[in-house]
Order: sequence, then structure tokens, then C-alpha cells
Amino acid sequence: MKRLRLWPQGLVGQIIALVAIALFVAQAINFGLLLRERNRLELTSQTAPVVYRIINALDVRPDRWAGREDGRDRSDRGERRDDRRDDRRVQFLTLKPTLEGKTRPDVERRATAMFEDIGIDVHAIAATEDSRLMPVGRWERIRSRATGETPRDHRVALLRLAVEYEPGKWVSAETRVGSRPPRFGGWLIGQTLILYVIVLAPLLWVGRRLARPLRQLTGSAQQFARTGAADPVDERGPGDVRDLTMAFNAMRARIVAMLDEKDRMLGAIGHDLRTPLASLRVRTESVEDEGERARMSETIDEMNRMLEDILSLARAGRSSESPQKVDLSSLADAVVDDFIELGSPVDLIDSDRAVAFVRPQQIRRALRNLIENAVVYGDRAHVSVIQDGDMIHIRVADEGPGIAEDRMAEMLEPFTRLEGSRNRETGGAGLGLALVRAIMAEHHGELRLANRPEGGLEASLVLPA
Repeated sequence: MKRLRLWPQGLVGQIIALVAIALFVAQAINFGLLLRERNRLELTSQTAPVVYRIINALDVRPDRWAGREDGRDRSDRGERRDDRRDDRRVQFLTLKPTLEGKTRPDVERRATAMFEDIGIDVHAIAATEDSRLMPVGRWERIRSRATGETPRDHRVALLRLAVEYEPGKWVSAETRVGSRPPRFGGWLIGQTLILYVIVLAPLLWVGRRLARPLRQLTGSAQQFARTGAADPVDERGPGDVRDLTMAFNAMRARIVAMLDEKDRMLGAIGHDLRTPLASLRVRTESVEDEGERARMSETIDEMNRMLEDILSLARAGRSSESPQKVDLSSLADAVVDDFIELGSPVDLIDSDRAVAFVRPQQIRRALRNLIENAVVYGDRAHVSVIQDGDMIHIRVADEGPGIAEDRMAEMLEPFTRLEGSRNRETGGAGLGLALVRAIMAEHHGELRLANRPEGGLEASLVLPA
């Protein structure tokens, strides 16, 4: 099973993923700061009313004004006492009050800071929060009469704060705690989505504009690597990409010109060499010794075959033959029949139809090379065609000694022979397997060599179906 890759492999995907992660981290930090500030403001809004109520009560308490000799009359003190009646929920005590409800240490810390900011020194602070069922008020009864609704008691949260302002002297007050502000998580998510759209949409457009010419450039380079020819790439996109495309097109044109010159040179070499070889063949007819004449003819034939192999290997990847759909089982049957007619020990195992898009003459040549090697080095060739999923295997097995595992890769190199004496009677020039490998590479296939458990070598042409 193919392992799932969560990280994108393309350039554009990686850029967008990095920007998305950076935006997410930035929004997470922003969310943390906003949440901290929100909690601080909420705590202040809960603590400030009861703190100011206590401060006001301390300013107007009777004992603060008793015995003052500042020249102010009692009418002024009476005015302050009247103000004190507005603080109906404030109590002065000589003992620490018992506060019911949940302790609020955060309110205690905030109240202490507020008293310090105002300049009031306190000895101790206690804060609790409790809920209470409140009776229907006057305005609720008036509204219920107007609307016809039945008035109902409602439950509210009360915050109580007790402060020891002097040793053994306490003052306590309470206030209603307002409902908590609505959650802003949904708003933050919506803000994040809008930010993603604003940032990632242009980035995606720029990335696609950048990736399109790069994708075309990659495809052209891959096509050139396979066939030795490719269409020029359109010069578009950002300036850096256009410069890269221009450099690639210039390199492509130069390499194509060099390859064309190589093909012309190889054609001229092949023509110039075949002409003297043909002349030598004619001159061998004048040799009176039949044995010598036969040996000379065999040498000329070997030179012709070697020349053909060298030219074919040099032109690998630039074949002029057009690919077409071919039944490889029928092709293998035709090649095997040719060997059987020549008296070679070759047989074909019956196989089902296996169709692939190939260059038939090249596949014929590759299969012939493998069968010739099997007959020369393994006494006999067994050919089979097997389709395994989306791959087709043309296997040629022999009954010879096989190849040592450490020499498998070496045998695919040009001019490499298993038998090192260089005797023409025991093999060719060592170009057969190298040519087969080049043909397979041109077809996006592979040449595989493996020793058989029962003895002998099995060479396989692996082609995509």
C-alpha cells in the first residue's frame, strides 16, 4: 500500500502550505492576546462597581467625620450621611464577614490593584460569587401589566467583596455581576477564513502562474530525455521563469543540432564502412581456397553485424519508427518461428493476448538478442509472455550456467562479454544486452536478469501495458 503523504510535493503546494501554517500560528497568537485582554476587561468590569461602592462608603462613613475641626458645619456632614444611604448594600463590621459562594481570587487580586492605584491601603480582601433568586421588581410589574405577561422571579449572580481597611474594621459590599460577553470564537474563525481567502487566493493565482511554465518545462525535459527531441517551451510567466525557459530552449536547440550532426556522421560512417566491406566480399570470391574464402566471408559478416550494433546503440533514443499497439504474444511467436526455421532450439510457451504500445521492430531486435544469447550460452531458449497487472513480461530462459550475481550489472555495459577470450565463435562484441537495455529505456521499460533456481539464466523484457 502506498504511504499517504500529507506534505505536498509540488513547489506551489509547499508555498501555500507554509503560508497557511504561518497564518494559523499568527492567528493563534492573536487569539491568545485577545482572550487575555478580554478576560482582563471582563474582570475589571465585574470588580470596579463593588470597589467604587466601598470607596464611596469609606469616604462618607460617620466615624471619618466625627471630631473634625476643619471649620465645616454639621450641615455638610449631614449631606454626606444622606449620600451614604444610597449604598444600601454596604455594611461596616468589626469582624470578618462570612461570605457564601465561590471564592474569586482573581477578583481579590484585581481589587487589591485598584485600591493601590487609588492610594488606599487595605489589610485584607475577600471576594465570593453567589447566585440568588431575585423578586420581581417594580419596573417588571409595570411592564407585565402592559404586556399581559406573568411576572417571574429571576436568578442573578452577586459578587460580594469584604475589605479590612483598618485593623479589626471591615466593610463589605455586593453588586450584580453582568452576563458574560458573547463568545468570540466564531467571529475569530470567520476572521481567519477571510484572512485565508485574502492572502491565499492571490498566492494561489501567482503559484499557478509560476507552476504552469515550470510544469511545461519539466514535461519537455522528460520528453527530451526519453526521445532526444522535444518541442520548445513557451516563454511566459515571471521574469526568472522566462529567463530559465529561454536558457532551456537555447540548450535544447544546441543539443538537437549536435545530435542531428551525430546522426549524419554515423550515417556517413556506416555508408563509408559498408562500401569497403562490400568490396572485400567481392574480392573473397577470387580466393581459390574454399576454407580461407569461408573464413573471410564470416569475418566480413561479423564486421557488418558489429557495425550495425554500434550504429543502433549510438542511435538509441532517437528512433524514427513510430510506436503502435502490438500484440506481444504474436510478435514473440513470429520471432520464435524464425529461429525454429533456422534449426535453433527455441520453444514458446502458450500465452494469452498481451497488447502494448511499442515500436515493434525494436522489440523484435531486443527479443532476438536475448534468444541468441540463450542459445549460445545456455544451449536452449524457452520464451514466454506473461501479463502481470499493468506490466507485460517477455521472458527468455536458458539452461546454461547463469551469471554470477556480482557480474549482473557489468553484463549490461557495452563491449562486455561473459566469456573473456574475445573469441568470435563463443559470442559477439558484447553489445547485445547494452542495446536491449537502451531499447527498454526508450519504451519506459526495464531489462531484468535473474538466475533460475533450477539452473540457467532468465532475461525479462518488462514493458508497460
